[in-house]
Amino acid sequence: MRYVLMICSDETAGTDPEQAAATGCGGWSQEMERRGVIRGGAGLAPSDRATTVKVRGDEVLLTDGPFAETKDQIGGFTVIECGGLREAIEIAARHPWAALGQIEIRPVEEPGPATA
Repeated sequence: MRYVLMICSDETAGTDPEQAAATGCGGWSQEMERRGVIRGGAGLAPSDRATTVKVRGDEVLLTDGPFAETKDQIGGFTVIECGGLREAIEIAARHPWAALGQIEIRPVEEPGPATA
Protein backbone atom coordinates (compact mmCIF):
# COMPACT_ATOMS: atom_id res chain seq x y z
CA MET A 1 0.00 0.00 0.00
CA ARG A 2 1.11 3.54 -0.71
CA TYR A 3 0.55 6.35 1.76
CA VAL A 4 1.30 10.06 1.89
CA LEU A 5 2.69 11.31 5.19
CA MET A 6 1.78 14.98 5.51
CA ILE A 7 4.10 16.73 7.93
CA CYS A 8 2.05 19.41 9.71
CA SER A 9 2.66 22.03 12.35
CA ASP A 10 1.41 25.30 13.74
CA GLU A 11 3.15 27.96 11.65
CA THR A 12 2.60 30.52 14.40
CA ALA A 13 4.53 28.43 16.96
CA GLY A 14 7.82 30.04 15.97
CA THR A 15 9.46 27.08 14.26
CA ASP A 16 11.75 28.41 11.55
CA PRO A 17 11.06 26.31 8.41
CA GLU A 18 14.55 26.94 7.02
CA GLN A 19 16.15 25.85 10.29
CA ALA A 20 13.89 22.78 10.43
CA ALA A 21 14.88 21.88 6.85
CA ALA A 22 18.56 22.41 7.64
CA THR A 23 18.43 20.05 10.63
CA GLY A 24 16.91 17.34 8.45
CA CYS A 25 15.00 14.43 9.82
CA GLY A 26 17.58 13.15 12.28
CA GLY A 27 18.50 10.12 10.18
CA TRP A 28 14.87 9.12 9.59
CA SER A 29 15.10 9.58 5.81
CA GLN A 30 18.25 7.49 5.57
CA GLU A 31 16.72 4.72 7.69
CA MET A 32 13.54 4.67 5.58
CA GLU A 33 15.60 4.65 2.36
CA ARG A 34 17.52 1.62 3.69
CA ARG A 35 14.18 -0.05 4.41
CA GLY A 36 13.11 0.73 0.83
CA VAL A 37 9.81 2.39 1.76
CA ILE A 38 10.31 5.97 0.50
CA ARG A 39 8.84 6.69 -2.93
CA GLY A 40 9.18 10.49 -2.95
CA GLY A 41 8.51 13.65 -1.04
CA ALA A 42 9.45 17.28 -0.58
CA GLY A 43 9.30 20.21 1.78
CA LEU A 44 6.84 22.97 1.01
CA ALA A 45 7.22 26.75 1.11
CA PRO A 46 5.32 28.49 3.94
CA SER A 47 1.57 28.77 3.45
CA ASP A 48 1.73 32.55 3.02
CA ARG A 49 3.34 31.83 -0.38
CA ALA A 50 0.43 29.62 -1.49
CA THR A 51 -2.14 30.45 -4.14
CA THR A 52 -5.56 28.83 -3.87
CA VAL A 53 -7.62 28.24 -7.03
CA LYS A 54 -11.41 27.83 -7.13
CA VAL A 55 -13.65 27.64 -10.18
CA ARG A 56 -17.23 28.82 -9.75
CA GLY A 57 -19.22 28.64 -12.96
CA ASP A 58 -16.95 30.11 -15.62
CA GLU A 59 -14.95 32.22 -13.17
CA VAL A 60 -11.50 31.29 -11.87
CA LEU A 61 -11.06 32.71 -8.36
CA LEU A 62 -7.58 33.11 -6.87
CA THR A 63 -6.72 33.68 -3.22
CA ASP A 64 -3.27 34.37 -1.85
CA GLY A 65 -2.40 32.17 1.09
CA PRO A 66 -3.61 28.81 2.36
CA PHE A 67 -6.94 27.22 1.47
CA ALA A 68 -8.06 27.16 5.11
CA GLU A 69 -7.91 29.66 7.94
CA THR A 70 -6.01 27.52 10.39
CA LYS A 71 -2.69 27.70 12.21
CA ASP A 72 -1.80 24.12 11.29
CA GLN A 73 -0.34 23.87 7.81
CA ILE A 74 1.38 21.17 5.76
CA GLY A 75 5.10 21.83 5.67
CA GLY A 76 6.11 18.82 3.62
CA PHE A 77 5.17 15.34 2.55
CA THR A 78 6.67 11.92 2.02
CA VAL A 79 5.23 9.14 -0.12
CA ILE A 80 5.87 5.69 1.31
CA GLU A 81 5.02 2.15 0.25
CA CYS A 82 4.63 -0.44 2.96
CA GLY A 83 2.64 -3.44 4.11
CA GLY A 84 -0.35 -1.57 5.49
CA LEU A 85 -1.60 1.02 7.95
CA ARG A 86 0.16 -0.49 10.97
CA GLU A 87 3.53 -0.19 9.28
CA ALA A 88 2.67 3.32 8.02
CA ILE A 89 1.88 4.35 11.60
CA GLU A 90 5.17 2.88 12.82
CA ILE A 91 7.06 4.75 10.09
CA ALA A 92 5.28 8.05 10.84
CA ALA A 93 5.80 7.68 14.59
CA ARG A 94 9.56 7.32 14.03
CA HIS A 95 9.70 10.65 12.15
CA PRO A 96 11.22 13.33 14.42
CA TRP A 97 8.53 15.84 13.43
CA ALA A 98 5.86 13.65 15.09
CA ALA A 99 7.22 14.93 18.43
CA LEU A 100 7.04 18.59 17.33
CA GLY A 101 3.87 18.79 15.24
CA GLN A 102 1.81 16.02 13.74
CA ILE A 103 1.91 13.71 10.77
CA GLU A 104 -1.27 12.89 8.89
CA ILE A 105 -1.28 9.54 7.08
CA ARG A 106 -3.47 9.17 4.01
CA PRO A 107 -3.79 6.15 1.73
CA VAL A 108 -3.06 6.87 -1.91
CA GLU A 109 -6.03 6.00 -4.09
CA GLU A 110 -4.55 4.83 -7.36
CA PRO A 111 -6.56 5.72 -10.47
CA GLY A 112 -8.43 2.85 -12.04
CA PRO A 113 -8.14 1.83 -15.68
CA ALA A 114 -9.41 4.40 -18.14
CA THR A 115 -12.83 3.69 -19.53
CA ALA A 116 -13.77 4.33 -23.14
